[in-house]
Amino acid sequence: MLHFVLEENMLEVDCPCVTPEIVLKASGHVDKFTDLMVKDEKTGTCYRADHLLKDFCKEKLEKDLSITAEKAAELKHVLAVLDDLSSEELGAKLKDYGITAPDTKNPLSAPYPFNLMFQTSIGPSGLSPGYMRPETAQGIFVNFKDLYYYNGNKLPFAAAQIGQAFRNEISPRQGLLRVREFTLAEIEHFVDPEDKSHPRFSEVANLEFLMFPREEQVSGQSARIIPLGEAVSKGIVNNETLGYFIGRVYLFLTCLGIDKERLRFRQHLANEMAHYAADCWDAEIECSYGWIECVGIADRSAYDLRAHTDKSGVPLVAHEKFAEPREVEKLVITLVKKELGLAFKGNQKMVVEALEAMGEKEAMEVKATLESKGEAEFHVCTLGKVVTIKKSMVTISKEKKKEHQRVFTPSVIEPSFGIGRIIYCLYEHSFYMRPSKTGDEQMNVFRFPPLVAPIKCTVFPLVQNQQYEEVAKHIAKSLISAGISYKIDMTGTSIGKRYARTDELGVPLAITVDSTSSVTIRDRDSKDQIRVSVEEVASVVKEVTDGQSTWADVLWRYPTHSSLSQDE
Repeated sequence: MLHFVLEENMLEVDCPCVTPEIVLKASGHVDKFTDLMVKDEKTGTCYRADHLLKDFCKEKLEKDLSITAEKAAELKHVLAVLDDLSSEELGAKLKDYGITAPDTKNPLSAPYPFNLMFQTSIGPSGLSPGYMRPETAQGIFVNFKDLYYYNGNKLPFAAAQIGQAFRNEISPRQGLLRVREFTLAEIEHFVDPEDKSHPRFSEVANLEFLMFPREEQVSGQSARIIPLGEAVSKGIVNNETLGYFIGRVYLFLTCLGIDKERLRFRQHLANEMAHYAADCWDAEIECSYGWIECVGIADRSAYDLRAHTDKSGVPLVAHEKFAEPREVEKLVITLVKKELGLAFKGNQKMVVEALEAMGEKEAMEVKATLESKGEAEFHVCTLGKVVTIKKSMVTISKEKKKEHQRVFTPSVIEPSFGIGRIIYCLYEHSFYMRPSKTGDEQMNVFRFPPLVAPIKCTVFPLVQNQQYEEVAKHIAKSLISAGISYKIDMTGTSIGKRYARTDELGVPLAITVDSTSSVTIRDRDSKDQIRVSVEEVASVVKEVTDGQSTWADVLWRYPTHSSLSQDE
């Protein structure tokens, strides 16, 4: 929250999980939010077509020792362009490689699209279709008008939302990585499409990390370290604002504890791009399942706001006031509503709305036809048919006008975080084993950074002693007052075993009460200890776990402590 919402001064919203069909129809999800599926022709069991091809290629490359260099290069190329394959190309590859249903070895059907949204009905009649939201973004877009007002009618600004999203995955698998219900955190940063610069881009421009542009993917090369400023200046990344959020996402993930060596930003291939995106990059994290997409950073252009404007009739636009009025040539459409009413009766409103919504090119074509023929055919999308418009019903012209402001549809840059996936990868990147003190066994440790560790510290009386237990309870109260999560352990287990137990939970600091006036604080990773007075304990722990100081910062300020009853 601090890294994005507070630092970027974002608005926060909480929108409903159930979304009316009309909203997702306008956004394109009803028609286009699909994955390609194949069926076992005998049992009817369904599989994701791209997953079957991916698994086949990986298994061949890893396990087939007789594979030729030429065949290996071909399979690697298929993996590189997998998301770029059309339905027909994917079907042809499955056939060429003789891929069958994994469970039965039966033949597979040709790939066909499957919509990933869960459908439901809204209201008691069941006549209003809806869907469980597949993303949290649409709730922000339909509320744009209010959010723009709350921000003082100024751009750029951002709105953020954390909540559940739902996708009817064809084959859920891989633990937290591919599930049907998951937590998303999404930011919609609205910006002027004519100025996608960012005032704070210089803060991230010098960052260097693994990037995987589409050209390298298609040509079979590997990801390489690219300075972010260079990626933007060379046009590899579409614009500064998109680049700024790529940099901020990199800092966020590495701050959480994701290994820099196992983090890359991969650009979407041309056919892989979502239906709304102008450019899109995925933050991919390597784990035991391979490279996993955990954050998507997309330039959604003005697609969403335009789509909802067209469907709802409510202009989701921004305004730029001019210092001096500007003379511009404007399209003027004047409708004779009496003539339209006589001709179209109950459909008049929809015809009027469609005529008023005409773009300049279409309007001038209609004008030319009316002048040459006296009437023109005109498609009304809300009626789903073509109607005949007569010259007496409409006047179309261009007039020079003085304008005091520019009205435009903002573009949006969207970082979208899969929280479950990030947490899963964090578990893998944080886990390691180290030998016990005696060296006869391996101890499990989670190296969670203090900032994200769920339990910040443990409190142990060194021995079962009433005075020490009272001090431990006093320290626990001071930790509660400071808002620090802790675990207290008053069992008579050896201190070494208690340290090992909390290392396995990823607790960064352990407080041991071995006197009534001062205690020791032990660091999980270095196993170093310092001695701190009872009254200072909570403030030292808060300082380290809030990220204000590192363990190295506090180590030199307090006397170090060594103990014979160290770790097991």
